[in-house]
Amino acid sequence: MHNAVVIKSSKAGMTVILDPELPFDGLLEALGKKFRESAKFWGSVQMTLTLEGRSLTAAEEFKIVDTITRNSQIEILCLLDTDAQRIERCEKALNDKLMELNSQTGQFYRGALRRGDTLESEASIVIIGDVDHGARVTAKGNVIVLGQLRGTVTAGVAGNQDAVVMATLMAPLQLRIGEYSSRFNEKNKRLGRGPMLAFLEAGRLVIRPLNKTFLNNMLNFT
Repeated sequence: MHNAVVIKSSKAGMTVILDPELPFDGLLEALGKKFRESAKFWGSVQMTLTLEGRSLTAAEEFKIVDTITRNSQIEILCLLDTDAQRIERCEKALNDKLMELNSQTGQFYRGALRRGDTLESEASIVIIGDVDHGARVTAKGNVIVLGQLRGTVTAGVAGNQDAVVMATLMAPLQLRIGEYSSRFNEKNKRLGRGPMLAFLEAGRLVIRPLNKTFLNNMLNFT
């Protein structure tokens, strides 16, 4: 029997191979059935997703992700792209946006911060790279780490209690926002799967997954 949808999994996430000839509505139907039947096998998990086998528009990709999440307990953390040209365009767009942010409201730093390195900012800062154990970042505004955060970060040093710390992988030695701080174990254990956000709530520092709903709330707030 012909398989319209083939699922491959690994520690890095899930790859779904799609029939290139099947009409898209029929593909969604087959996809929904596949994930309903295997829902117990997957359980409640968070995974990255890679789509292969056919060219898709952004709207079609959204419908596929929606179909998977509606028919299973899987939360798609992000959609990985295998189109080299599109990845290059997205990276250029990201760099252009970071340049715009740098000129208007903050700064960005490209590269890894190693043990003993110190980075300070008079505004918010975006770090494109890892912050290793033993490295230290200090900013008057927000600190965004597009990589692994295993060092020490202080945000809102001028008393800004609305500042936040975000990392793609959150495993810090110590976090501080304004006057509030939390210290974590020396083993740099991950505080959760996927991107995480640290902020102040009711006078204490809390860390939560950066899911779509929470991100939308933060964007609306700011």
